[in-house]
Amino acid sequence: MENNTGDPTGKAEIGLYPSGGGQLAGPMKDMQQDMEMLIRQACLAGATEIRQLSPSEIVVDERLVRFCSEPRCENYGLSSSCPPHVAGPEGFSRLREHCTIALVVRLEVPSAVLFSNERKEVMRFLHEIVAGIERSAVQLGYIGSKAFAGGSCKDLFCHDKPVCRVVSGQGACRNPSMARPSMSGFGINVGKMMESAGWPATNNTSHSGQSAEAMTWVAGLVMIG
Repeated sequence: MENNTGDPTGKAEIGLYPSGGGQLAGPMKDMQQDMEMLIRQACLAGATEIRQLSPSEIVVDERLVRFCSEPRCENYGLSSSCPPHVAGPEGFSRLREHCTIALVVRLEVPSAVLFSNERKEVMRFLHEIVAGIERSAVQLGYIGSKAFAGGSCKDLFCHDKPVCRVVSGQGACRNPSMARPSMSGFGINVGKMMESAGWPATNNTSHSGQSAEAMTWVAGLVMIG
């Protein structure tokens, strides 16, 4: 998939520094340099934009998890990264307390794609991007980093398999380097997250003009800790 950053250098516009401006020193400066590297990596991998937020800006709403079971999602319980097999809002809240930075990833795609056979390819691509950020963050020493995406990994990566190995007790995950948990299973309010990042909370990002192709987005999150 082509880089869609809208920047010929492959680097999206990013707000990296505190609103007060000024120089960072010591460990904070080193961390900021690490974040810049992770953001560049994600943009070069194909992410449209990345925003750096405080973990406290990632809002958790326990009510959102209920939509996984009522009305019942067709993928409910089918993978180890979806309810009821995940730690949910309580687990994410604990993770948030131990993280220092949240990287929000936005991938812009034509609206028609999400209603086509290409949807799974797009969502797999999103999983791969955030998983790559997580992996690089861990290599940099942020060993508590965790990535989240959207959609069921069973549907996206193992749709042709009868069962999830982990859930069925038959072995380890088939795609540990790519598949990541869905944000919805942890009660993450994606709309508020997008607003905090300075993006529209709705999926419709259609451009003006009759000839312009209607665009939308999918989002992921990497907690750095």
